[in-house]
Amino acid sequence: MPKKKRLQTGVDWFELSTTAADWNAAPAELLRSILSQLHLIRAFEETVLELAGEGLVHGPAHSSIGQEGGAVGSIIGLRSTDGVNGSHRGHHQFLSKALTHVSGEGIDLAAPVPAAVQAVLQRTLAEILGLAQGYCHGRGGSMHLQWFAAGALGTNAIVGGGAPMATGNAWAQKHSGTDDITINYLGDGASQIGSVLESMNLAAAWKLPVCFFIENNLYAVSTRSDEITADPRFSVRGQGFGIPSWRVDGMDPLAVHLAMNEVAEHLRSGRGPAIVEAEVYRFFHQNGPYPGSAFGYRTKKEEAAWRARDPLDLIAAKMISRGLIDEAGIAAFRERAQAAMDTAIGELLEPDPGHPGKRRIRPQLWPEPSFVDVGVRGDGSELNELRPLSRGATRPIKFVDAVAEVMDRRMAQDPRIVVLGEDVHRLNGGTNGATKGLAKKYGEDRVLGTPISENAFVGLAGGLALDGRFRPVVEFMYPDFMWVAADQVFNQIGKARHMFGGENPVPLVLRTKVAMGSGYGSQHLMDPAGIFATSPGWRIVAASNATDYVGLMNAALALQDPVLVIEHVDLYNTADEVPDGPLDYVIPPGSAALVREGNDVTVISYLSMVKHAQAAIEQTGIDADLIDLRWLDRASLDWDTVGRSIQKTNAVLIVEQGATGTSYGGWLADEIQRRYFDWLDQPVSRVSGKEASPSISLVLERAAIAGTEAVVAGLEAIRAGFGA
Repeated sequence: MPKKKRLQTGVDWFELSTTAADWNAAPAELLRSILSQLHLIRAFEETVLELAGEGLVHGPAHSSIGQEGGAVGSIIGLRSTDGVNGSHRGHHQFLSKALTHVSGEGIDLAAPVPAAVQAVLQRTLAEILGLAQGYCHGRGGSMHLQWFAAGALGTNAIVGGGAPMATGNAWAQKHSGTDDITINYLGDGASQIGSVLESMNLAAAWKLPVCFFIENNLYAVSTRSDEITADPRFSVRGQGFGIPSWRVDGMDPLAVHLAMNEVAEHLRSGRGPAIVEAEVYRFFHQNGPYPGSAFGYRTKKEEAAWRARDPLDLIAAKMISRGLIDEAGIAAFRERAQAAMDTAIGELLEPDPGHPGKRRIRPQLWPEPSFVDVGVRGDGSELNELRPLSRGATRPIKFVDAVAEVMDRRMAQDPRIVVLGEDVHRLNGGTNGATKGLAKKYGEDRVLGTPISENAFVGLAGGLALDGRFRPVVEFMYPDFMWVAADQVFNQIGKARHMFGGENPVPLVLRTKVAMGSGYGSQHLMDPAGIFATSPGWRIVAASNATDYVGLMNAALALQDPVLVIEHVDLYNTADEVPDGPLDYVIPPGSAALVREGNDVTVISYLSMVKHAQAAIEQTGIDADLIDLRWLDRASLDWDTVGRSIQKTNAVLIVEQGATGTSYGGWLADEIQRRYFDWLDQPVSRVSGKEASPSISLVLERAAIAGTEAVVAGLEAIRAGFGA
């Protein structure tokens, strides 16, 4: 028989509940503050459901009624500089953080609701209704609530999407020398999601002060948690990552508060992350004013049992038993809370003249339609004072060494820059040498080798960028890996500025390389330009030579927007040159390069295909303009240079290397047809690879990607159309 012994994880896992002594010892002011917040949030949520029932809430109304105790208990002891973010059901978390921020010493239960509290209620309701005075100017609505001044980092419609961002905020807090903390609120459903588990691992590995606070309300929309996981004790998730965990009754706000006091002490002491699981219950369905029993997935008996444990009733009973308030006092504050909501409604609604007895939103409160695209990205004015490229003496350099050297230069001058990615700190510069010398010079606090968890580490970088104290540079070893992190790249980072009102910058650089021709096969060789060109918020740069790379990277690192920097393995080891002297110049958006001038056709390209296009032009003898775009996204592309060339040549050939289905050229051809249709003598032509992703086989890989011969064929086809 084999010898066997039972192993223990050695990780703390607590269940905390209150005793009579805890209630008797609780400061009266704490209990009053909890009671006031609970009633204000309940009145707010009841108002939202009322308005939703009238058809005045456009979109969902994810009520938190029943769950307020977990949010209030965990937030009421936090500082304004502590951060919280949450999921789609986040009104109670946002309101508790905002109310804690503005109420200072607490809210007097016997006095009218203070003006600052009234403003929070009205602005939050305005946001949910989609109005201009809301915290995100009406863009966020119910699911995207953000107020940085209060430490409310943003609620999130993607289940589990906020965990990497919160982890990044915690990294910024730790490395800024504070003992501030971050709480990521998630639900039982998100406890199964990879981004959450990846974030737990990253937070534990780097000892970050983030709490993953699981509001276990037992249900997704209608699916019970024990149907979709073998172990519905969600706080157990911490055991595998060495994270201590607390379980607590979320219907008992004092128990949650006491647990969070212990958790906060753990986080502020530098011992790393924690998990709290609060068992709560939403009294209504996933969305709207009806109970779950109306849809058949819960029983009325179950709902009644949980309603009997309402946190508002519990705190009231305990305070009455201590003589801190009486029934009349509670009823009076309840009336004041509802009156505050009535006041907010009065400011936002008016009688509907077309429908007697009904209300409508005051028309003058809607955002202006012209605001629709404002804030997708910044205006780039931050580059105005930087030095442009000027031609002069040069020195020789390999392209990949220019990549490392310009990053070294910027890191030396800007201590906010942090580089992170897989293996960037090893192998003397990562897998390609692009971070050569950086780890040795700047240390592990600024050059971070990450786990293989793209969703977590790029989301962490997004949190850093939103925090504003750091400027992250993320390396994706191959662009195909972006699909693993698509939520963070596209739903979070790309949309964050616009979604939350258009004001908060997202200064992040994402580097990756096109590796076509290297034999790495279908899952490593894509060109991401076409995908990013159709995704809002991102700027895109792609250099064909080392001089341009330096100027483009300098611009990317100065912009307040997320920028995708695409490199190409074919260029890495080429002999190149850069200007002699410090590498401090920029090539700003709207700066395409006219590589050669001609009159017959406009050839447009980027990356290594610029050289293939140049060779093809020489082979065919066609008199062509050759434009190296350098900036590829809609807002940054040099339409003036492109337009002047098209109006001269009246013919266009777009040249790229990658697969035709995800191609950048498809998007660009559409833009050119719409902008310059009257100047074109023939349809826009395109050179690209085949439909399939490149294969491992040397022959099939070569057949799948475009080269000089494909550009020659494209040019000859255009020549055949001259005069037609």
